[in-house]
Amino acid sequence: MKFHFLTIFPEMIESYLGEAMLKRAAEKKLVSFDVKNIRDYTLDKHKKVDERPYGGGPGMVMTPEPILRAYSKLKFGGSTSKSGGRTSRVKVVMLSPSGKKFDNAMAAKWAKQYSDVVFICGRYEGVDDRVRKILKADEISVGDFVLTGGELPALVMTDAISRQIKGVLGDHESVEENRNASPRVFTRPEVLEWPKATKATKTKPAQKGKKHAVPAVLLSGDHKKIDEWRKSQKPVDFSL
Repeated sequence: MKFHFLTIFPEMIESYLGEAMLKRAAEKKLVSFDVKNIRDYTLDKHKKVDERPYGGGPGMVMTPEPILRAYSKLKFGGSTSKSGGRTSRVKVVMLSPSGKKFDNAMAAKWAKQYSDVVFICGRYEGVDDRVRKILKADEISVGDFVLTGGELPALVMTDAISRQIKGVLGDHESVEENRNASPRVFTRPEVLEWPKATKATKTKPAQKGKKHAVPAVLLSGDHKKIDEWRKSQKPVDFSL
């Protein structure tokens, strides 16, 4: 799968893509990334990408031509057809707080359905709406809040989609929604004393330690009861 980012802050995108899971997935050639700086597709010497909106209003709006020029230079992935051409299934996304809410089911569906996802990362007061119409883009939101740009939502979605691709996480059973995972996880020691008990000094009184134990069921070895406990602790249903 190939992810494309149209942005005026490419370094913000590239920094995240160059670490951890996404970096490993790219090295395995399970995913690939293309980050284009919209400013590179302007025609004026100042690399201007925004203008005041028609009809007035506060703030500036991103102009359509640089975005459309950048899009026209994208090279889509996809599979090779019998005739030797490339068969691409492309999803174009405009990040918007008023868009359809992104969720885990959508991530899994897109991972199976599309060969390419294009993120148009808006800034300022938004993007000229003709971009959405021309590219037949879907408006998608990652939550009921407003951010200063589309870069963070695009990365959130890329992370969520990529981990649904077989092989990205190694053993696909590592995908939390495919197993009885729980947000309540514990490791050593079995009993944690925190804060640590201390003796009295001339300047500080003695401090009594408080003990925090791992739930007994997790130490029982009874896998049926452990699975039941994990299910009871799971606040979000990620079933697809």
